[in-house]
Amino acid sequence: MTVYKNSSSPNPPEAAAKVAFLARGRGTASRPDGRYLAHRRETFDDGWNDAGDEDGPRPETQLLVDRARSVISYNASPDVPFDRSINPYRGCEHGCIYCFARPSHAWLDLSPGLDFETRLFWKPDAPTVLRTELAAASYRCAPIALGMNTDAWQPVERHTRLTRQILEVLLESRHPVSVITKSALIERDIDLLAALARDGLVEVTVSITTLDDALARRLEPRAARPARRLQPLRRQHQAGLPVGVLCAPLIPALNDHELEAVVEAAHAAGARSAAYVVLRLPMEVRPLFEDWLATHAPDRAAHVMSRIAQVRGGRANDARFGHRMRGEGVFAELYSQRLRRLQARLGMGRMRPGLNTARFRPPAAAGPQLALF
Repeated sequence: MTVYKNSSSPNPPEAAAKVAFLARGRGTASRPDGRYLAHRRETFDDGWNDAGDEDGPRPETQLLVDRARSVISYNASPDVPFDRSINPYRGCEHGCIYCFARPSHAWLDLSPGLDFETRLFWKPDAPTVLRTELAAASYRCAPIALGMNTDAWQPVERHTRLTRQILEVLLESRHPVSVITKSALIERDIDLLAALARDGLVEVTVSITTLDDALARRLEPRAARPARRLQPLRRQHQAGLPVGVLCAPLIPALNDHELEAVVEAAHAAGARSAAYVVLRLPMEVRPLFEDWLATHAPDRAAHVMSRIAQVRGGRANDARFGHRMRGEGVFAELYSQRLRRLQARLGMGRMRPGLNTARFRPPAAAGPQLALF
């Protein structure tokens, strides 16, 4: 059972750097130190490691308040088709072991491991702050990407409804938005998304890593089952939304053979665009992923890391713009060729947001004051 604890500041981290049991329902049992901490924790054997508690209780989820002065983040990255985004949450309960956002928890002096999955931060005043930002005389409308760092429809959204409130502000102001998720909870908000779609204001992407339930359960333990992600994709297509599929991440020698199967299944459900991203292992993600391989795929761990190096110029990670999403070399080029052939055969295109900015109108100011006209 998940327990949500609300607080204005995080509790101090546990003494142990790694729990003794494989945390049920979580992507990792590791809690490595954040790289900015002035101290480092060490594991100490107190005689209890062999007590037979491998199947201990599930780690609880703590929901902590993040007071933000602004909610729109801007970027100048040439690798993404947007220059601004909103992330309602820091951390993500989905527990995807490969998540490139894990290192961001180090900025909070928390672990990119288990803390990233269990110590979440939300912005309860985000809708009000967003309204203020959009109403500013200096604001210039351009598509906002929602939930690009961590999933905006992760499990805590069921009771906070924060993402839905943000969508309501965007709909009121007729502001274009692109969204990406691997959660079936997005079905709840089809009414708002369909209203945005009628004015050409939204594009939805569903992220599917694998169609193999057993692999998905280990890679992304609290995300929706692969087949369950296809259902909201189909419903959104039927509601008139432009929907696409993102195969992410492609992990060499682990799930990259599924590219065609994933795209074909998504196309059958209504996806009209497709793209992929090659696995990225920045900062603390690399040791977490290597630990995951040793636990869940020890027979192929060395082969997977070798193939990753082959698409990363001999390294485990390549952060260079123009390379970090696609990789390089023979296997990276093969991925590109396979996707192009798929798109041609299925009549699909690439994800290129062409959202309408002409309908934007600044939202009414927050507060009890009524509009004059």
